[in-house]
Amino acid sequence: MLTLYNDQHALHHGKTEMFRGELVPCFEVPARADYVLQELKRRGLGTIEAPGAFDDAAITRVHAPRYIEFLRLAWAEWVALDPANAQRDALPSYWPIRGFRSDVLPASFAARMGLFSFDAGTPLTAGTWAAARAGAACAFTAARRLLQGERATFALTRPPGHHAGADFFGGYCFLNNAAIAAQTLRDAGVQRVAVLDIDYHHGNGTQAIFYERADVQFTSIHGDPHTEYPYYLGYADERGAGAGLGFNHNLPLARGSDFSAWRAALHTALQGVAAVKPGALVVSLGLDTFVGDPISGFTLQSADYLQVGADLARAGLPTVFVFEGGYAVAEVGVNAVNVLEGFAQAAG
Repeated sequence: MLTLYNDQHALHHGKTEMFRGELVPCFEVPARADYVLQELKRRGLGTIEAPGAFDDAAITRVHAPRYIEFLRLAWAEWVALDPANAQRDALPSYWPIRGFRSDVLPASFAARMGLFSFDAGTPLTAGTWAAARAGAACAFTAARRLLQGERATFALTRPPGHHAGADFFGGYCFLNNAAIAAQTLRDAGVQRVAVLDIDYHHGNGTQAIFYERADVQFTSIHGDPHTEYPYYLGYADERGAGAGLGFNHNLPLARGSDFSAWRAALHTALQGVAAVKPGALVVSLGLDTFVGDPISGFTLQSADYLQVGADLARAGLPTVFVFEGGYAVAEVGVNAVNVLEGFAQAAG
């Protein structure tokens, strides 16, 4: 197992987020990736490398140029508004909802921040762009190394990515690393790629990016959006559109679902993956399905993740894992590496 590690991830370290009506310390913290790295080293599982050479063209293959330009310059603009802003994160407070225009790019920084976001729980910090860009480099390199013959690779990075759409951030996500990996594989000639999202929260950004495409199948197992974030996507009747009709699969589960129910959904998901005969698999590896996660609601135990990895390996596909959620920080390293170890053992 080859791990591509983003050593710049800690540059993004939000102070507070809006959660249930109040500002609270961020759940998405640098220690999440640190614990995974420590556990990889403790077990000696594979090798760990820095990402290779990277061009922003790989980002703009899935993200809108005006959105990338906003992210790249946002912190400087925020501080230019008031030097005191250097000591506080930027959070959006306005959004262009139904009937409002989104085609015109406002001059106001606050208005543009709302245009390119969908929640108030995702702080933008001094190091957000550098950390997110380095994470995209990890995803890109992970895909390229797969093409060079690796059986499986792991992009260990944060902030996570699967909630980020072509032109919006939210859910702690700014650049969609799984989508960048999938698009990189497609651009290199892999005829069809499957993306399987096993985070507790629906990968709304990934779904939106590929919803009208047949060359990338998207499948997500997640908490029922009737009650769970991100609420407005992730229902079972969302099957794709246009050329992508039938290539989008959502498997929502009730809060409190145990491993037996979750694993049954995984088997259904993998049957759907096999049916389209992809050349590679990208796994959005969220560990917030763990019973101790503070903002989620499934009841998987640490030992269950070994079986998850083994089940994924039996798909028999070259696989890129991309680190997503998981907010029981002390346990996230063990849980993530259990998936990778289970995969490696079953893959042989």
